[in-house]
Amino acid sequence: MVMGELIQETEVLVIGGGPGGYAAAFRAADLGLDVTLVDLSDRPGGVCLHRGCIPSKTYLFVTELMYDAAQAGSMGIMFDTPRIDLHGLRAWKKQVVDKMAGGLVSLADQRGVQLLKARVEFEAPNRVRLHGSDVSHIKFRHAVIATGSHPTMPPGLVLKKGGRLMNSTGALELPDIPERLLVLGGGYVGLELGSVYATLGSRVTVVEMMDRLLAGVDTDLVKPLQRRLDNLFDAILLNTKVSGVQEQENGVAVTFEGDVAESRQTFDRILVATGRKPNTTNLGLEHTGVELDDRGFIKVDEQMCTTADNIYAIGDVIGGMMLAHKATREGKIAAEVIAGQPSAFDVRAIPAVVYTDPQIAWAGLTEEEARAARRPVKVQRFPWKFSGRATTMNAAEGLTKIIVDPETERILGMGIVGRDTEGLISEGVLAIEMGALAEDMALTIHPHPTLSETEAEAAEIFTGTATHILNKKSS
Repeated sequence: MVMGELIQETEVLVIGGGPGGYAAAFRAADLGLDVTLVDLSDRPGGVCLHRGCIPSKTYLFVTELMYDAAQAGSMGIMFDTPRIDLHGLRAWKKQVVDKMAGGLVSLADQRGVQLLKARVEFEAPNRVRLHGSDVSHIKFRHAVIATGSHPTMPPGLVLKKGGRLMNSTGALELPDIPERLLVLGGGYVGLELGSVYATLGSRVTVVEMMDRLLAGVDTDLVKPLQRRLDNLFDAILLNTKVSGVQEQENGVAVTFEGDVAESRQTFDRILVATGRKPNTTNLGLEHTGVELDDRGFIKVDEQMCTTADNIYAIGDVIGGMMLAHKATREGKIAAEVIAGQPSAFDVRAIPAVVYTDPQIAWAGLTEEEARAARRPVKVQRFPWKFSGRATTMNAAEGLTKIIVDPETERILGMGIVGRDTEGLISEGVLAIEMGALAEDMALTIHPHPTLSETEAEAAEIFTGTATHILNKKSS
């Protein structure tokens, strides 16, 4: 250390200000600990708030309005063709993000959490160096690593400033509405952002190496979305990979290999949505005793503790489902363990949502997982064409299904595709966490007419008491 450098001490140092990081910092402060939160940005929120979840859902909501306006004609309501103001869209997104980020700064201040903007590098198991801050070093008793992840680029592809290739971050800047957009990757990021651009006017082509979209999601949940995307997108190329990309003055020439009629096509832009990697490099972890697995993720136990007993890690940087709500729970657990409370990550179900239209949500055991493990299950489905509320919303393409243990009748999993499944799935999560039986859900009175009734009726099929579908034996 250089003479004159400012050294600070704190009980808990949180590195990374995303949903996991600020949740850990706020919970630790609520438990009476002295907390410093350091992030590369000057306001908390991380990728989720500033360059991910919130911006994408802001745009998705807008495009959902556009879709509803177009469909309203069949209900006797006519709207003019929408006029898209890209500047206004960007301004609305910025307004949403700024409001939420300002709220987090205020909450940090009210809790006494110190916020610092800097890049962090470990110098020892109890000390870090800050790059780009007036505070040069921080000594800590405990640290929580919440540095998140970043989009990956396939070999041979390079992002260039002003270029025609974008990752999810670049796509959310909404630089323009390209006439032809190629989306690499048929996962949820590619389908969500592809839906945004397609609704705004781009001719979107999705290319996916696998034989289906959304690998890992049960196929019966994906089918209604696939039918919608077949109409929304210009093309969906499965069992296909990109073997060549060449940026030209008037576009990007792309060469395909696989199930595609035209092996060479030109696009105005390419959105790369092929996965994410943990932010574990350049952290100085070699000075801490923190171990990584063979994929670069930090190893932790159920209390979020790394192989260094005073350093914890949470969120994308430890792998698993890269979801904000998972990171939030892990952040609270790390804070509670540091404060001496008996806390551990022992959840039975982590909900996941694909915010396309229709949405897909699931939690707990999936049919594909049960089949792969050769685990016996009973499954029942309630199609939304029998739902009064779905019919009033012109959303009858949906489906609600429940997966139960054949011996105990306990609910092991739930999957839903349709409108507003983001809110519906929470009942399934609670049922799984509480060890509820299908009968418990069936006997719970649900309001009518609502989409939540589909959960009750799916459960009633198990008990033979369903009203709006002929009852049959469980399969």
